[in-house]
Amino acid sequence: MSSPLDRLKNLTNKITSYEKVRKDNLLELKILFEDIEISKKVDIFEEIFEFKAINLSGASLQEENLGEIKKGKYLQILAISYDKEASIKSKNISLGYFGKSENVDIELKDKIVEFIIRYRFEKSFMTLEHYNAMLKSLKKSEDE
Repeated sequence: MSSPLDRLKNLTNKITSYEKVRKDNLLELKILFEDIEISKKVDIFEEIFEFKAINLSGASLQEENLGEIKKGKYLQILAISYDKEASIKSKNISLGYFGKSENVDIELKDKIVEFIIRYRFEKSFMTLEHYNAMLKSLKKSEDE
């Protein structure tokens, strides 16, 4: 069995590793934000995280066939915004239209797929932080 100190060191290493990967991911995401010209639709990089989600049409995002072109479809990045005050709560916004999937340069298509995956990776960290804060506030109200 490992000692409590060994387990703590292991946990610390994992957390440090995730934070480094997250930091590196954000740097790469910012570069892709400019490269695939999302910056033409969203002025400030951090504003992309205000979208509920970002999806892709025209290429697969499934692990088993990641980036595979869907013939006859159009390659497009779609952001989903959500406004709980509006009569229609969610709205799709095009962040990038690139034409017929099979005609898009493979390097550009790969950058687009990478952008979506990197966005989702960071968004998942933000979701964890959100729920962690909610649990902490719940715990505070229980202690009162």
